[in-house]
Amino acid sequence: MSRAGRIASRVEARGLDALLVTKPANVRYLTGFTGSNGYAVVGPAVRRFVTDFRYVERAKAEVPDFDRELGPPQILGALADGWPDGAVRLGFDDLDLSVRDHRRLSELLPERVELVEAAGVVEEERAVKEPGELERIRAAAALADDVYDWLRDFGLVGRTEREVACLLEHEMRRRGASDPSFPSIVASGERGASPHAEPQDVPIERDTLVTLDIGARLDGYCSDCTRTWATGELPDDLAEIYALVLRAQRSALDAVRPGLDVVAGDGVARELIAAAGHGDHFGHGLGHGVGLEVHEAPRLSRNASGTLAAGHVVTVEPGVYLPGRGGVRIEDLVVVTEDGRDVISRTEKEIVTVG
Repeated sequence: MSRAGRIASRVEARGLDALLVTKPANVRYLTGFTGSNGYAVVGPAVRRFVTDFRYVERAKAEVPDFDRELGPPQILGALADGWPDGAVRLGFDDLDLSVRDHRRLSELLPERVELVEAAGVVEEERAVKEPGELERIRAAAALADDVYDWLRDFGLVGRTEREVACLLEHEMRRRGASDPSFPSIVASGERGASPHAEPQDVPIERDTLVTLDIGARLDGYCSDCTRTWATGELPDDLAEIYALVLRAQRSALDAVRPGLDVVAGDGVARELIAAAGHGDHFGHGLGHGVGLEVHEAPRLSRNASGTLAAGHVVTVEPGVYLPGRGGVRIEDLVVVTEDGRDVISRTEKEIVTVG
């Protein structure tokens, strides 16, 4: 069954007649459209796609299986008509559609079309990757590994964090990425204690840790991989937290399999880190899904729910962050398989020293 057919089945199961898809990643997944302005309506009896004048030719090439329409510059206006007779229950993504657009839709739609909150319908389908999607994610992960290899030879000490971040992103593009999956993180010394530190115009010093978090977008799909490297001899406390995080990360990887409860998966690493006295220094979740977006379903977290399934692609990324001292995060990208997991990040995880 096609993606549109599978999503239409989910729409019907929710008691809806159709679903309005507005989020760009969901539009791309559903229709194949790669432009920046397009909406789709999908249901058991409808396949409707609307874009503006700029993308008419692209839509002809990319969206063959939907009824294509040219909308006005504000393309929501095209939804004022074109609906079947009778009452229509139209689902919409209440996590994506703005209050302003919801108000406008309410004014545009005929009274017989009822807007119904229906977030997550497409994301639920997207979470389990098809073989072709897995190939693209593996290629994006391999590209990130190649960039790490390049950086290891290029060196860190004396360069600024911002310089390294810019060079990393240039190298990704040079190797074929359309762009980074997210702004690259380069955090050295005490700045490594901030999980999402922004690179600064400060030189990377010797005898400290540097956290590097990078991802490449290739053919629409993302990768995400974090490594923490040393730039020389480490103080005992930093060496100890590196060993701790590596042990926690490997233990969590060993637990990944179909059927794993996502809270329990998070707990494998969290309990080990807490037992070592650093429970308060691991504040984020263990991981998240990766695909067309770098953060998508499923999540491995104390605050999540559900279980892993074959075809999920998730990160496993415990960390320990010591204010005023530094931090360590080690992150792999992992495919959940029928009988376990396949770690597709290949960059070395034993402590690496880079000058």
